[in-house]
Amino acid sequence: FSLIFVNFVNSIYREHYDTWNLLSKARTEGRLFTNLKWPSDPELRTQIKRLHSLLTIKDSAANVPTNFEARRRLEFFTNSLFMDMPAAKPVREMMSFSVFTPYYSEIVLYSMSELLKKNEDGISTLFYLQKIYPDEWKNFLARIGRDENSTDTELFDSPADILELRFWASYRGQTLARTVRGMMYYRKAIMLQSYLERGTAEEEAAVGTKDATNTQGFELSPEARAQADLKFTYVVTCQIYGKQKEEQKPEATDIALLMQRNEALRVAFIDEVETLKEGRVQREFFSKLVKADINGKDKEIYSIKLPGNPKIGEGKPENQNHAIVFTRGNAVQTIDMNQDNYFEEALKMRNLLEEFHHDHGIRPPTILGVREHVFTGSVSSLASFMSNQETSFVTLGQRVLSNPLKVRMHYGHPDVFDRVFHITRGGISKASRVINISEDIFAGFNSTLRQGNITHHEYIQVGKGRDVGLNQIALFEGKVAGGNGEQVLSRDVFRLGQLFDFFRMMSFYFTTVGYYFCTMLTVLTVYVFLYGKAYLALSGVGETIQERAQILQNTALSAALNTQFLFQIGIFTAVPMILGFILEQGFLKAIVSFVTMQLQLCSVFFTFSLGTKTHYFGRTILHGGARYQATGRGFVVRHIRFCENYRLYSRSHFVKGLEVVVLLIVYLAYGYNEGGTLSYILLTVSSWFMALSWLYAPYLFNPSGFEWQKTVEDFRDWTNWLLYRGGIGVKGEESWEAWWEEELAHIRTFSGRIMETILSLRFFIFQYGIVYKLDAQGNNTSLTVYGLSWVVLAVLIILFKVFTFSQKISVNFQLLLRFVQGVAFLMAIAGLAVAVVFTNLSVPDIFAGILAFIPTGWGILSIAAAWKPLMKKLGLWKSIRSIARLYDAGMGMIIFIPIALFSWFPFVSTFQTRLMFNQAFSRGLEISLILAGNNPNTSL
Repeated sequence: FSLIFVNFVNSIYREHYDTWNLLSKARTEGRLFTNLKWPSDPELRTQIKRLHSLLTIKDSAANVPTNFEARRRLEFFTNSLFMDMPAAKPVREMMSFSVFTPYYSEIVLYSMSELLKKNEDGISTLFYLQKIYPDEWKNFLARIGRDENSTDTELFDSPADILELRFWASYRGQTLARTVRGMMYYRKAIMLQSYLERGTAEEEAAVGTKDATNTQGFELSPEARAQADLKFTYVVTCQIYGKQKEEQKPEATDIALLMQRNEALRVAFIDEVETLKEGRVQREFFSKLVKADINGKDKEIYSIKLPGNPKIGEGKPENQNHAIVFTRGNAVQTIDMNQDNYFEEALKMRNLLEEFHHDHGIRPPTILGVREHVFTGSVSSLASFMSNQETSFVTLGQRVLSNPLKVRMHYGHPDVFDRVFHITRGGISKASRVINISEDIFAGFNSTLRQGNITHHEYIQVGKGRDVGLNQIALFEGKVAGGNGEQVLSRDVFRLGQLFDFFRMMSFYFTTVGYYFCTMLTVLTVYVFLYGKAYLALSGVGETIQERAQILQNTALSAALNTQFLFQIGIFTAVPMILGFILEQGFLKAIVSFVTMQLQLCSVFFTFSLGTKTHYFGRTILHGGARYQATGRGFVVRHIRFCENYRLYSRSHFVKGLEVVVLLIVYLAYGYNEGGTLSYILLTVSSWFMALSWLYAPYLFNPSGFEWQKTVEDFRDWTNWLLYRGGIGVKGEESWEAWWEEELAHIRTFSGRIMETILSLRFFIFQYGIVYKLDAQGNNTSLTVYGLSWVVLAVLIILFKVFTFSQKISVNFQLLLRFVQGVAFLMAIAGLAVAVVFTNLSVPDIFAGILAFIPTGWGILSIAAAWKPLMKKLGLWKSIRSIARLYDAGMGMIIFIPIALFSWFPFVSTFQTRLMFNQAFSRGLEISLILAGNNPNTSL
């Protein structure tokens, strides 16, 4: 076989001997490809150029960026190129579009005072950013020609460097400057693509082997700039920009600076002008659009006179509605002011816009959903929980909602609207006050009701900032839950429920208001379970049924009585997130991520979140009045005061958590458990977990929450707040009395007062059941015992009023009051002693009485607060307020004492820091140094 092969090769060589010699000679003389003709087929020429680029690239594939964010962006961009993506048309044929961002008064650009200002922990924003982004800080210093060891004086001596520093910091926060930079990448991408596509095939053929991949100077090309201006418009609607300019606010100066640095940026605002007509001052309102001229001044482009004040509804949708007329093109992308964009993703915008012309079912798409990347999840555990939860929703969740369920709505942020479709059908924002507090989703309702089609696409993504502190997260979730409560009352949801087929209706229900309704039912089920157990324990029915079940050998009844109620734990809300991990990262990495999150106590966070959603959704259903919650979008690595947490979570979590604890104690004290302690633990472990999560999660996830010095300061601050009397102009942050009045503001209607009264009646069950379990009453089951318990409660209230009487009185009356208080105290002690000696009253009975009277007092207090106008007319309001202050002081002490005990041990604070900032530690960040605020290398 080898001999045959050699003969074959020799014959081929002899046959083409002259050709081989000619090629060899041409190669040695450098003339091998001199007469090669450039192909005339444009597509073939493009492929040859790509081949030439691939063969001549000198960068090594091993040069992987060290920056984590750079690697993530490259990975997503590379993977997205293999997704199902429409082919892009040339720039001149692509759809024109606008980007639309509402802005009110958030941070535009960090000032130097904001960057260098230290909080109570001695941490400045700049110092924080230096530690969180150490490699990017080094790169920034290299760009401005500074050494890493530069002092503050050297670093801040140049106005140009100071401005660049402000932009560098702002590009890493949730600022308008970051959003504008990201959205302007669209223009830059269009300019690049237009520059690469310039010229016709004949012109390129005439040039010959012109290098079409040379992109140097594309931003200076007049043709590319003109094409970009034709296809792209960016409008930021700064509602009060005119007022900010008049008052010379720094936000107005920063917005003007952004317009100067971005020539394609347009700012829309409402201008209020006062004119004198017929001797009277009249206000006129104009909707204006401005840009920066060559001198840096605002140049007015359009001015539209409005019929009146446009701000009559919710702020954000009204802000969008007045400026939508200034957008251009066939599509408009809605972007919040805390978002970001990436240049490589902007290159795919042409592909996304082609989706409007593709087949997506019976009807063409009217809203194109876009994936989001939450860029705030890389520091604390709370931020990562929120980021992972949001990521699962904007990927796996919205993908399924879009196809096959066909119930995806508009959830805000980066969705792309068919502009003509929506501005001819009511716009993109409904602005009715209160009912449209979640204005984004109503655009989806409106589009679907008008036979639109909403799709979702994951080959392109836009950055999104999220809340990173527990208080911010709770306020945001409270706003969303309240907004869903208002949706239940809206006509849009009613009409969708009527018009959908059965399967779309059920899918729509469980992915909008049904989710929050089921969440509320989950928590209510816990209450029904525990109140049922308390009833069985206090009435003795549970023991009787258990004995009968044993006699009759009824195992089914025994199993029903000893059901282990484990399903209310908030971890089950994380199931979609786990599935998203598996799809995005693979099974092994998903398991590791899930275990890591459990070690970071994500179950505590999600259980706490369960209570937040339930409270605000239920309160909106009962009373309405959901309102926008300003969460703030700053960096949160600071200690939150005890009283601040107490004000925010007292009624939503602490009261409910303590109620669950009381129910569990009652069941422990009076319940019948055949299995003893183990049976009780198995029956109640999940309820204890929920109650403790609601009580202590705000302090568990509070930076430096267990440092002794901060604990002492928190207690002093809390007592000052609790004892400070309110007054006119005093805010809830300053006084307990003002805060308590604010907490009752949602009860306004007669039906709401009736519902609050009915719900408060449950607290009287404890006293009615426990008094018949006292040793003092023996076997007496008459109503006299219950009546005597009310007499005792009335005596206790009178004693409380005697000891807390604090009116301004004369000196003689003060002496009399002190005498009366002393006599009352002695009589109370004597009466208690007589009861112990001459009756069967025992020490456990005293604690049982406390357990009975505390819920009864809270029930009376809740009913009195619901009927506040009536209590004021009867002159009882001050007494009610005093009792309420006592209850809040007691609840605060119950929560504070364990925190103080744990603060004695230094290792608890270290463990908590590691728990909260585990991801930061894994990235080698000096979180302990950040919290301490004393960097040895800088004097910031």
